[in-house]
Amino acid sequence: MKKLENKVAIITGAGAGMGKVIAADINQDRLNTLDAEVKKLGGIITTIKADMANEVDVGAMINIAKTTYGTLHILVNNAGVMDNFQPVGEVDNETWDHVMKVNVDGPFKAMRRAIKIFMENGNGNIINIASIGGLKGGVAGAAYTTSKHALIGLTKNTGHVYAKTGIRCNAIAPGAVATSIGETIDITKITPMVQDRIMTGMALNPRIGEPNEIAAAALFLASDDASFINGAVLVVDGGWSAY
Repeated sequence: MKKLENKVAIITGAGAGMGKVIAADINQDRLNTLDAEVKKLGGIITTIKADMANEVDVGAMINIAKTTYGTLHILVNNAGVMDNFQPVGEVDNETWDHVMKVNVDGPFKAMRRAIKIFMENGNGNIINIASIGGLKGGVAGAAYTTSKHALIGLTKNTGHVYAKTGIRCNAIAPGAVATSIGETIDITKITPMVQDRIMTGMALNPRIGEPNEIAAAALFLASDDASFINGAVLVVDGGWSAY
């Protein structure tokens, strides 16, 4: 069943593994691969290289939806970076600033632009890919944990405030998933404290998720099947956080 037929969607971080799609990613090679795969399956896709830490790139990403397809219905903020699991006493300014720019500022600025189009349409759908790190305190470092708590707060506020306009905003909180985000971790910065307080909890994870399992949850939230779900956080972690 074509749940999103005639819908225009933007997906950030699309080259890392997650109707008409504008796929944005910082990695051009992954975008090229995705473009070929989608077109082989008969899909319609437009790719754009975009750094979510760069407001100009974020604006160009939103604008291409209007210029190419005339409108926008769905925004999936999927792009994200990790923080080397550093606790507050060890995290440096550069890491903190970069994590916040990609994980919070980028989604915020994309949402701010998308909302204007959604208000014109009288409907719209935002899905923010958060993390169980946005619900718990011991599965990542201080910067990443803070950024995902902030993204969940932004999700809930947006869902509440715009609830009467036809706009929905939800978040997905994945556990560990086999995506390229692991490439943003410098394991040389994992200290004995992190090994003791964070890494021990990793052993409780029943398994690593696959990108298509997160994509299935996003498809559900983007479709009319989830029409009464708003301002919610859907945990998709295989039961890891149920402990």
